[in-house]
Amino acid sequence: MSDDFTVIAELVVSPHGVGTSLSKYVKEAVKVIDNYPGIRVWHHPMGTVIEAKSLETILDVTKKAHLALIEYGCKRVVTTLKIDDRRDKPRKMEDKVEAVTEAD
Repeated sequence: MSDDFTVIAELVVSPHGVGTSLSKYVKEAVKVIDNYPGIRVWHHPMGTVIEAKSLETILDVTKKAHLALIEYGCKRVVTTLKIDDRRDKPRKMEDKVEAVTEAD
């Protein structure tokens, strides 16, 4: 894949069976994502958007974030991953937002 093309994904890592406050668990996944080299990240209230140069990178950071919660002691973790792998033109996560918010 050309350096101009990127894969954009939305990731949600959810611990289950640990009570109603999840932030201390989610922070463990966020630490992994924030320290993963070579990606761009945008955390939002309901998940994280990741931009990477390859699908393999997206899958690897997802796996590591998921396993971080298991290692932190969660007995059940549900991870949702939505991947946008567009190869016909270069773009970034901001381009997707601009495409739907700019005036006609």
